[in-house]
Amino acid sequence: MCQHDHSQVPGAEEIAALSATLLASRDFADRSESPEALIIEGGTLIDPETGHAIEDGVVVLARGRVVAVGTRDETAAAIAEHGAAATRLQAHGKFVLPGFVDAHLHASDFEGVSLALHNGATSLRSGSSTFFQDIAISRIPHYTPGLVPRVLPAGIFVSPEQEAVFLADPALAPLAALRDRITKPEDLAYITRVNLARGAKVIKTRANPRAGLPETDPRELAFDEEQISAVVRAAAEQGAEVLCHAYSAEGIAGAVAAGVRSIEHGVFVSEETLAEMARKGTHFTPTLFTLTNMADAPNPILAARGHEYIPVLTEAIRTAHEMGVTVVGGTDSSGGSHFYPIGAEGDAIGRAGLGELKALRSITTDSAKLLRIFDQGAGQLIAGGFADVVVLGSNPLESSAALLDVRAVVAQGVVVRDELAQ
Repeated sequence: MCQHDHSQVPGAEEIAALSATLLASRDFADRSESPEALIIEGGTLIDPETGHAIEDGVVVLARGRVVAVGTRDETAAAIAEHGAAATRLQAHGKFVLPGFVDAHLHASDFEGVSLALHNGATSLRSGSSTFFQDIAISRIPHYTPGLVPRVLPAGIFVSPEQEAVFLADPALAPLAALRDRITKPEDLAYITRVNLARGAKVIKTRANPRAGLPETDPRELAFDEEQISAVVRAAAEQGAEVLCHAYSAEGIAGAVAAGVRSIEHGVFVSEETLAEMARKGTHFTPTLFTLTNMADAPNPILAARGHEYIPVLTEAIRTAHEMGVTVVGGTDSSGGSHFYPIGAEGDAIGRAGLGELKALRSITTDSAKLLRIFDQGAGQLIAGGFADVVVLGSNPLESSAALLDVRAVVAQGVVVRDELAQ
């Protein structure tokens, strides 16, 4: 039986203090506002919130922020101020939008986050990492703008099975004997506090096992409402919110009742629970596109599971939208063969019956609001907002497939992809 004090997190705070001391020992300047001026001109500006379009529009960026956006006349003063020293991108015939927001990506290595950024995801919410890599990645833009997306880190997965994850932090050592089956609410709250002490900004937990492993049953209950509530309460102590991996109707209902911020996957969600999600403002991140790959898996169990789940989840997405639940785009991807561009998820949501504008919102405004970074300028192009821009080669208001036609990406004021001449 675990005998440690769940009210304290030994080790994690010392690590945080050591990191601060090490940073102070060198003159590592915060360069997050250092990028030079950039002007993107000639394209059609699209506002995802309204669908309003401005032809021959201009976006002026400087010091990691949007200085001005709009018509030539509306941006004339900013062009006069910054134009002489600015780099210019010609977007004639293209479509200019705010950077995309992936609401569920496992930010565990440079490969995965770099691929995400190259495909337009300038901001993302981590779906957890194995050894707090997402927390480290989240700090990189302060020192090297444009190298990785903005990341809202989740730390380690608050899950019954931890295994080698327990080697990630000495504060987890008291729970090592329970690493194969951690179920007590006080232990789950403790892991949550370790995550927050390390720098996690959101917390990821589960109601059901994974669907991508043939030996697991995604409808089996992993955590019930009481267990998830313990995670939600511990996260709330420091103002953090919880995303919950859930497949079964029972698991989703328990997670929603516990007060999670969003349901991830949610294949077998009931209409009763969707009504409760609409009432409480619980978001739905279906990760629909990943099921396409599952249906093509060589393993017959996974392939059958994918074919079964796709129509069920597609109907759940339509019903959720009709009932007033906000559906957001998340890829559930990482690096290598498990990478999926956020535009593919937006397209899948559009094709599920929600249409082009909702598809665009699902990976811009709506996902930014879920992450609570919309007011900072994520998911929209506004003066003073994030200097994150995506340029598409075709019109996303005419076809959601255009969300995959990425020609240029600007992150934190830095050009990270430029294929505008193509």
